[in-house]
Amino acid sequence: MARIRVLRDREVSEADATSGMIREQAVADPGYWAGVIRTAPGRPSEWHSHGDYETYFYVVTGRIRMESGLDGVTVEAGPGDFVHVPPNLVHREVNPDDEEGRLILFRAGTGPPVINVSGPQSHP
Repeated sequence: MARIRVLRDREVSEADATSGMIREQAVADPGYWAGVIRTAPGRPSEWHSHGDYETYFYVVTGRIRMESGLDGVTVEAGPGDFVHVPPNLVHREVNPDDEEGRLILFRAGTGPPVINVSGPQSHP
């Protein structure tokens, strides 16, 4: 019988590491991933994609500037905003603030959840 669970423990997964951010994994099951992301103050993450995953996050604290690699589009989100990152889109997160930001992240898809790449024009 399925039961409702409260998930309090999170682990930092080295397999999901991207410079400039810390991903605290709460759930990683086939087909989806959920956790907390902490963004380093005043710096960008490395360029990366999430492969075939649809990625959604909610900004809890701070601001996040998302830069897209191939089309050069930049968007900014703040507390209370949801953001969608399509599959295979090379991007990076920039925290323009002086304090760490916190995001709640959900992914649905298959394959590797994080693919770090060398630059904005790279393909995952």
